[in-house]
Amino acid sequence: MSTHSIHHVTAVTAQIRANLEFYTRVLGLRLVKRSVNQDDVSAYHLFYADAVGSPGTDMTFFDWPTIGPNVPGAGSVALTSFRVPGTALGWWHDRLTGAGTSPERGTDGQGRERILFADPEGQRLELVDDAGWTGEAVPWTESVSAEHAIRGIVGVDLQSARPDSTRRVLTELLGYRAAEGDSVFETAEGPYGRVRVLEPTGGNFGRVGAGGVHHVAFRVKDVEELLAMQQRIEGAGISTSGEVDRYYFQSLYFREPGGVLFELATDGPGFASDEDPETLGQRLALPPFLEPRRAHIEAGLKPLGV
Repeated sequence: MSTHSIHHVTAVTAQIRANLEFYTRVLGLRLVKRSVNQDDVSAYHLFYADAVGSPGTDMTFFDWPTIGPNVPGAGSVALTSFRVPGTALGWWHDRLTGAGTSPERGTDGQGRERILFADPEGQRLELVDDAGWTGEAVPWTESVSAEHAIRGIVGVDLQSARPDSTRRVLTELLGYRAAEGDSVFETAEGPYGRVRVLEPTGGNFGRVGAGGVHHVAFRVKDVEELLAMQQRIEGAGISTSGEVDRYYFQSLYFREPGGVLFELATDGPGFASDEDPETLGQRLALPPFLEPRRAHIEAGLKPLGV
């Protein structure tokens, strides 16, 4: 069975300008695509990634200024983890302290050094020492040097309402294997796309808001594999969205039994399909099916100031 590491994580912000400043200037990620939510064109959809927008390096944000704060609980993504050189953790601790994020340095459950912190809206994040791991990321060095730069997403923590069912989706449908008891799952290639399944705490379900994650996306090679996965998922009794054309990739959405919204996304065609790689993210990019509405869409968006 193919295994499916993380493609991207999509979260929510109510403060898009501050969000852009934090993820590009403080965390040093590249704004690789400035677009709109295709289901709500009044909202920006910003994509932050490595220098070339590699799958697996991408954290994206919907701009919903009137939404309330995120409410943690069952059926939500509790944490997103990025990988950095272990030698850079001291540097990152100082940088994040200077940015007012109150970082906490320690080790994770697998004995790796890490820093826990939150973005200005409370989005829970982690930097993990990636010693011994290989990867495809191309660090973006405009704000952070290559020796310190974030090298992609390690994985996510899921606060599942039905942990056993979530584990079965990961292992039986997405090809993950248990790496530590019944709480940590990895792809066959190693830790890329690591998923930690957390037991529910209390009786509350989460509610997505500013400072929270909307969904997590897993990689598939191409449309053929996407459609095969649709059959597999629906054959397991889970409803899907069917194939959705996001232009930069083809997608399939489903809510796993523990309550978290999952997406499958193809590796291509990628963010350079409509922009020069040297100028990614510098203009509002719209897929062809939205281009006839450009004037109307642009009129409804506030300037980002960059």
